[in-house]
Amino acid sequence: MRIGEVARLAGVTTRAVRHYHHVGLLPEPPRLGNGYRAYGLRDAVLLVRVRRLTELGLSLDEVRDVLADDAGRDLAEVLEELDTDLARQEAEVRVRRERLAVLLEQAREGRLPAEGPVSPELAALFADMARARGGRAGPEPRTAVLDRELLTLMDGVHAGEEGTRMVAAMRGAVASPEGMERAYDLYARLDELADADEDDPGVAAAAELLAGLLPGEVAAAVRDAGADAGADVGADVVEAWGGDAFAGAFLAEFSPAQAEVVRRALRLAADRAGTAATVGDGERAEGGVGAAPGTEGEGTGPAGGSDAGGAGPGCGPTGGADAGGAGAGGAS
Repeated sequence: MRIGEVARLAGVTTRAVRHYHHVGLLPEPPRLGNGYRAYGLRDAVLLVRVRRLTELGLSLDEVRDVLADDAGRDLAEVLEELDTDLARQEAEVRVRRERLAVLLEQAREGRLPAEGPVSPELAALFADMARARGGRAGPEPRTAVLDRELLTLMDGVHAGEEGTRMVAAMRGAVASPEGMERAYDLYARLDELADADEDDPGVAAAAELLAGLLPGEVAAAVRDAGADAGADVGADVVEAWGGDAFAGAFLAEFSPAQAEVVRRALRLAADRAGTAATVGDGERAEGGVGAAPGTEGEGTGPAGGSDAGGAGPGCGPTGGADAGGAGAGGAS
């Protein structure tokens, strides 16, 4: 048989046959006097076997192992490995279909955010934000739009349990209407500083507001970043933290005055977290100033207990992506 004939018989292309020759999977047959390859029945059987094995998902290297006459891997071993890989792919497809079902439901009900698709947890937070801005006059602050974009990025980068925990903390921080109002007040203040210089009088007030909204875990992470870099708490900690590529890109989105708000707020938060860390166990147990996150105390400042009120998808908190993001534990 000529190459076209054996290819048709085996259900493959002539290009595939030539490739199998090239990689050593199919032995070269004898050639006729005119130079054409002359294929026999055994060549056709081998091609059919190669086709069936590749249709199962085996790579050509694995097919070579199966077909090898000497120390190649046993067919059962290869098929068991393939079955394990297919089971993994099947589980991944099942998870993707479950997520798709949620997105389809949101889309059909008109609840899919413009930034979607995002995780169900972040979609719920965006829905809360949409309800809050619906009750406010005027256009939405630009920094609120930027915040959602950053949250969408973080949602894609920090998937799984970490992402779920982060978004749940942020949503819990703005669960009350008052909490979301405080977040939008911060957005509005930041927008007012869009064309301002770093020494604008409004910078200090906005930084205080943002520092009060930062949850305890973010403040502690900023403090620890400075400590890891050998910086004094509240002095060079922002530079140490800002060395992160994400942090640099984050601050680049702001005007000089807005970026200064974030820097000052982080310094304040780091200072307060450092102060809270030195408070005695007895004072923490009584719910005193700087109660540790997760206690039921009424601690003030960003290191207050996680049951304290607070707002928080604000632009400053989103910068703490590696600390679990913004969320619970803002100032009450």
